[in-house]
Amino acid sequence: MAMESIEKWFRERGITEVECLVPDITGNARGKIIPPGRFFREEGMRLPESIFVQTVNGDWPDEFYKIIDPREYDMVLKPDYQSIRVVPWVKDPTAQVICGLDELHPDPLLPRSILQRVLRLYKNKGWCPVIAPEVEFYLVQRNTDPDTPLRPPVGRSGRSETARQSYSIDAVNEFDPLFEDMYDFCDSMELDLDTLIHESGAAQMEVNFIHGDALDLADQVFFYKRTMREAALRHDVYATFMAKPMEAEPGSSMHIHQSLLDQETGTNIFVGKDGKPNKLFLSYIAGIQKYAPAASALFAPNVNSYRRFARDHSAPINVHWGFDNRTCGLRVPIDKSENTRLENRFAGADANPYLVFAVSLACGYLGIMEGLTPSDPLTTSAYDSPFALPRSLSQALDMLDQSDPIKDILGERFISAYGSIKRKEYETFFKVISSWEREFLLLNV
Repeated sequence: MAMESIEKWFRERGITEVECLVPDITGNARGKIIPPGRFFREEGMRLPESIFVQTVNGDWPDEFYKIIDPREYDMVLKPDYQSIRVVPWVKDPTAQVICGLDELHPDPLLPRSILQRVLRLYKNKGWCPVIAPEVEFYLVQRNTDPDTPLRPPVGRSGRSETARQSYSIDAVNEFDPLFEDMYDFCDSMELDLDTLIHESGAAQMEVNFIHGDALDLADQVFFYKRTMREAALRHDVYATFMAKPMEAEPGSSMHIHQSLLDQETGTNIFVGKDGKPNKLFLSYIAGIQKYAPAASALFAPNVNSYRRFARDHSAPINVHWGFDNRTCGLRVPIDKSENTRLENRFAGADANPYLVFAVSLACGYLGIMEGLTPSDPLTTSAYDSPFALPRSLSQALDMLDQSDPIKDILGERFISAYGSIKRKEYETFFKVISSWEREFLLLNV
């Protein structure tokens, strides 16, 4: 967008403030609130690079000064005007825009830059990835005591859900006022939501996005999480994207539908002339099969994430693939040949959309470049097979650290920094003595 168009956009909406945002390692918004005049004079903001190595609990990795320049210099972040949107829930007219570095000179620690780095590999091949994410989340009662288990909220009926309500329209309608706000906010922000459904957990929902450009869809998921939390708070409940927020309920995922188009013709290159999945598609599948265990540290980025990988709970436990087989980590939906695509079911709702899109595309790219062949498609339940995914964040980080091909694509500095951040989080978590340990070990061992 030309600067004249941006200034006109601001004038038409009477914008009085600008939220300059940058997604951090976790996928949350960091940045500054800037008056429009200063925003246009500076065309962006300065932020210390160090914010991209902060842990989710506000700590710093032990290797901080090995990762970050000791000067802790500022990055000069420029707005991506394609991402500009209003902030629909504030009183004074406010704009929000994602900032970053030049696409050709990205910072190796910015998650958005990591995705751009992978997309350039595809662009150089003449391919255009198409992404369609599905994001699950729970609505829960306000919870200000972290020692108290989460509970489903009370709906319009005055009652909380106590039974599984998969695909129930009435269960969604229990929260109609909340979802009306959600849709109004999303419409104002031009987020391309497709469907809203009730998932299998108590007050667990899922939104599907219309397929499109990978970077734009990552931006939309980033904006959506922020929007959904705000809409929920306005109705005195929380929206949580934790991978496994409640012990007795299934986890929340971020399924990623993905296909590749030829840049010149716009045709789906996963399909052969006979209308069937071709060798390139099979190699793409094989790449994710091979590298998914090492990529789990990005698909499942938190200590809580690994509670989601549970047998018979609509989450993968191994790397099998199959046609319309939801027990597999990789599912090929039954559809028209031109819509041939792969659904990657490994990522949790707690994952950073930029990083999971990047690593999923990177794994598929490696499969194509290495000419890999996948296993036979599974026609039975993948839950009858053994676990093949790491069972903890610590194990996943070790596997990621040993994967040179993923390091080469995502960048060695990023993988080193990411590992340091997540190991610090794991160490902090490991110091906490749980209620289970006090209950069963205090007087019994």
